[in-house]
Amino acid sequence: MYYNRKKELIKNVVIITLILLLAVISTRIIYFKYKNESNVDYNSESLDIVFHEKNGANISLTKVVPVTESVGLSSKAYTFTVKNNLTEPVEYKIYLVDNEDLIEADDCGEYLINKESVKVSIKEEGKDNKIFTAKELEEQELLTVKTKALEEKDYSVRVWVDRDVTQPSGSNLHYHGTLKVVEE
Repeated sequence: MYYNRKKELIKNVVIITLILLLAVISTRIIYFKYKNESNVDYNSESLDIVFHEKNGANISLTKVVPVTESVGLSSKAYTFTVKNNLTEPVEYKIYLVDNEDLIEADDCGEYLINKESVKVSIKEEGKDNKIFTAKELEEQELLTVKTKALEEKDYSVRVWVDRDVTQPSGSNLHYHGTLKVVEE
């Protein structure tokens, strides 16, 4: 039997190339399937609002783990993008309001974390974090923004339980909130 090394090498290269091609195509399909599934759109006539989380605008803290501000600022971020679709400036406000529907559905009114214990940070792309306690938010407003024509801005919001509180760690207290973007 005659062994042709060149033919065997070509056959192996073709097989490896097909396997790699199949892996790359499969990975791309899976990535875009889940990427689009996690983006939730809330649009108005002049603003496109895209939340980049599977749960959309909803924020939940289900475990009381008091942490320092530096740890809170490195915790899970709820990200979203606001784009002005008009050719003129638009002003809008970003609110963090209690999610009454989820509180009612979970029947957890007596298990809510005290708002003085909940810290909130909002960061606009390219700017510093603004940090508040949920109790400090005047009318639950996080930020007022005036955007230029056709401008797009990215935001990240983080919520955590402040270390300097009297909430017992690991208790069954929790917080449910919703981010709202309202055009002025």
